[in-house]
Amino acid sequence: MVMDINEIKEYLPHRYPFLLVDRVVEMELGESIVAYKNVSVNEPFFNGHFPHHPVMPGVLIIEAMAQAAGILGFKTMEKKPADGHIYYFVGSDKVRFKRPVIPGDQLKLEATVIGKPRRGIWRFDCKATVDGELACQGSILCAEREL
Repeated sequence: MVMDINEIKEYLPHRYPFLLVDRVVEMELGESIVAYKNVSVNEPFFNGHFPHHPVMPGVLIIEAMAQAAGILGFKTMEKKPADGHIYYFVGSDKVRFKRPVIPGDQLKLEATVIGKPRRGIWRFDCKATVDGELACQGSILCAEREL
């Protein structure tokens, strides 16, 4: 299941500059997702992080993984923000960074559902890689709520 940016925007309430998923290339509903974030030197955060050695902030890498996980949850439950539903990023565990992400990198985002959702809480095993090299990994918690 492939999703372009227009379909992604149907399932995520985020918009520029905070929409951090550019394309979904694989998805097995209720199981896993593979998506991409193209990292450009034009990203607004590079102006201050760091001007002479641009590095994508780790918290934004985690957010990108959470957004990919949120798409998987929304698609699995056949719900959209326009229908009055939202996913909140509510926690992370065992997050580790292995390499910096810099302009020109293509960040591959992978999320796999861990167990069954309980009371609207989903747990995902996530990782972000660049050219097959691990950049970040960890467990992400998302909560589905009605607005």
